[in-house]
Amino acid sequence: MESRLLDILVCPLCKGRLEHDRQQAELVCRADRLAFPLRDGIPVMLESEARVLDDAAPAR
Repeated sequence: MESRLLDILVCPLCKGRLEHDRQQAELVCRADRLAFPLRDGIPVMLESEARVLDDAAPAR
């Protein structure tokens, strides 16, 4: 994912910053504890498609 695109994308719920998790192919919102999938390089920014982050996941 291009860094310019990541700079302008925000969480659709809280409008907070997203982190790109290359290994999982997701955009992560730490505030809402959600991970939005990337499908074919396109972010799917729908709450219904997001994965809830596990409490055991290490903080970055």
